[in-house]
Amino acid sequence: MGPILSRYIFRETALTWAAVTGVLLLILLTDQFARVLDDAASAQVPREAIFAVMGLSSLQYLTILIPIGIYLAIILALARMYRDSEMTALMACGIGNVSLYRPVFLLALVLAAAVTWLSLSAGPSAQRQVHQIAEDARKTADLGMLEAGKFISFGREVATLYAEEVTAAGVLRNVFVQRRQGEQVVVIVAKSATRKNDPDTGVSVLTFVDGERYEGVPGSRQFRVMRFGEHGIPFEPGATQARALEIGARTIAELLAEPSPEHIAELQWRASAPLTLLVLALLAVPLSRAQPRQGRYSNLLVAVLLYMIYSNLLGASRVWLEKATLSPWLGLWWVHVVFILLAVLLLMQQNRQFRRLFSPAATATAGQAQP
Repeated sequence: MGPILSRYIFRETALTWAAVTGVLLLILLTDQFARVLDDAASAQVPREAIFAVMGLSSLQYLTILIPIGIYLAIILALARMYRDSEMTALMACGIGNVSLYRPVFLLALVLAAAVTWLSLSAGPSAQRQVHQIAEDARKTADLGMLEAGKFISFGREVATLYAEEVTAAGVLRNVFVQRRQGEQVVVIVAKSATRKNDPDTGVSVLTFVDGERYEGVPGSRQFRVMRFGEHGIPFEPGATQARALEIGARTIAELLAEPSPEHIAELQWRASAPLTLLVLALLAVPLSRAQPRQGRYSNLLVAVLLYMIYSNLLGASRVWLEKATLSPWLGLWWVHVVFILLAVLLLMQQNRQFRRLFSPAATATAGQAQP
């Protein structure tokens, strides 16, 4: 195939890939944006970190979207050429299906390199950053939810806090706090309160200024009342227990340090991302073939069905590998081999290789060649 035709097919495929991937990414980010807003409303994600979380999430999505994007792009671009009889003219010049792989795989190799980087490095790093943002938000979630004139519950020892006013600097005005310590109830009323970190211990302290503290058992007449100029109590958010880092956020070194079935499955899953892209590109060329009068999307349903089977088999193999019911040597690789063979069979069928092998003329020629 000449360089002009190669550039033409490369350009058509690249533009279609950009459009398909962009649309799919927009759909996923729209759904993600709604979830992030919900998390921000419940103080699970800081409001100022919404767009940071969206950007980090897009890196994780691209690991999945780039392979399916190039798969659909090849099918749609080549199917249009079949429909417009451009491919018929190319075949009349001696250019067959196999020749199409040169421009197609040039784009696929570039994208496979990008997916390798996303899968092995950028994706897990983005997931770790999202995890850290969520952990930081949980540490300050309780007071972050406070609004003037509303009661909130906070702390490991469930306490109720009310502030008549909350300034932009985070100072609480006319504060009321009630918390239980066993059977005893502690009530604090103060003119103002601020939250500070103890530089020695690193513990957050809620400091009250100019108020009174009441301690006693409800129903009893024995209450202790104290007036204070400044009084601090440790502030421990109820959600300070750190969540374990998900396996998808761990580094390659961490996964290799402990070769458990779960870690082996994760490593093979990450390595499968660029390999899946190349297998899908190999499979897309024969799937794009259509008759001139067929619609542009005639083979799209079959292509999507094959992708779902491919994806589900990879997911099932990962689960089997995690449960040690599948050998690590077999792992996820057998799924790729099956679909590579399927692509080869489709190419042979379209190029009439089977007809040549099993035709009467070929059989007679083979018989005459025998002594």
